[in-house]
This record gives sequence, structure tokens and C-alpha cells, in this order.
Amino acid sequence: MKYIILFLLLIPSIVFANNEGTKELKLKKLSDNVYQHISYKRVEPWGLIGASGLVVINGTEAHMIDTPWTTQGTKQLIEWIEAKGLTIKSAVVTHFHEDASGDIPLLNDLKIKTYATSLTNKLLKLNQKEVSSDEISSNTFEFIDGVASVFYPGAGHTEDNIVVWLPNEKILFGGCFVKSLKNKNLGYTGDANISEWPNSMQKVINRYPDAKLVVPGHGEVGDVSLLKHTQALALSAAASNKKINKD
Repeated sequence: MKYIILFLLLIPSIVFANNEGTKELKLKKLSDNVYQHISYKRVEPWGLIGASGLVVINGTEAHMIDTPWTTQGTKQLIEWIEAKGLTIKSAVVTHFHEDASGDIPLLNDLKIKTYATSLTNKLLKLNQKEVSSDEISSNTFEFIDGVASVFYPGAGHTEDNIVVWLPNEKILFGGCFVKSLKNKNLGYTGDANISEWPNSMQKVINRYPDAKLVVPGHGEVGDVSLLKHTQALALSAAASNKKINKD
């Protein structure tokens, strides 16, 4: 067994699967201290969709940014972290949707600190979901001192979406607030504020001009061009909405 664990720790990309062969969790190494976790869920009519989060390593501690989409995926992620000899210290969720905050209850049960903004917890309550153990009440927050900070830019994909900045790595986790370059539209906008999204994105563009990697909630990791791309999609959608309302 120890040889299997050693093998898992050495390879840069790992795929876990359940007994039926359906992908549950994939891990990609972005830097020595940061891994992208990608969990999968079947969403009709689109099929199997991947959702991204991060694991940030700080010494002997590990911190999650967004939970995997499924409990099975979260359990696999916890096993992987513990196999590396790390202690899971905390998790922060970037908005109230299930692909970001779905396993708050599991982490709470395991006595792992969970963080969400006051607005996210309000929306979780409205949707009869469990809230985080700890609450962020300001627009900026040092999630891991000197290692990861949270910023609320305003509404976009949801009213509560936040981004997480890793200054040492120059990695920005945009979550579902940021779209991949393959996205030709904003995707699901049932809880979006499309008119505010471009303005909120501009705040992120201004705040993190030196980001080397930008991680969207779904799709491939890119650079700061993802921010401008998302802003352009939001501007186009806002213009279309105005035209429809005028007509």
C-alpha cells in the first residue's frame, strides 16, 4: 500500500474513479504548493461537467478553496491530502452554488474550519443549506496569512461570488465568476447579475494585473486574458438583455 501512495504523490496529474468507472476527482499540480482539484457531476442536458477548486499547502497544513462537487470527490481529496502527511486546516467557498459549497456539511462534521461570506451564508440559508462554521464579514479577508486572500468584487455569476488570490504563486482563483476561453457565453445565469458583472470584473482586472495563472470554475486554467474574455461575454449579454427589454 505504501508504494501505491508514494506513486500517487509523485505524478503531476491523478484521476480517481468509482467502481463504475465514472470520474470523481482529478488533481493537477499548478505549483509546488498549489493543486487544482476537478470534480465531476452529471448535469442534464449538458452531461458530465467538471468543476474546479484548489488545495493550497502551507507548511504541514492544507487549505481547500471550494469543496469538490460530490461527497465522494471530497472524501477522495481528504484521503489524498492526508496521504501526503498534511493536516486539513480550513476551507473557503467562493459562492453558494453546490459546485463550490456543496460539502460544507461534511467538513463541518469533521471539525475542519469552513469560511464563507455573510452574503453566501445568507443565500445558503435561503436555500435550506448548511452554513459555514466561520463567517467573512468584509470585502477583503486574509484566508491564510501572507499566502491567500479573499476579495469580493461585487455581483456577477452570483450576488455573492468572491475570488481568492495567492500572492506568492501569482495564482488567482476566479471560480465561476471567471469563464474559460472555450466558453462562448456566460453559461448558467439563473442567479447572475449580468448588468453588474462587467463592473465587478473590472475591479478584479485592476487589482490583479500580474496574475500568472487564472483558474476558472469550469474549464482550462489560463492567464489574465480570461478576465477580459469574461468581461466581454458579460458586456455582450448585458447588451442583448437591454435590446430585448427595449423591444
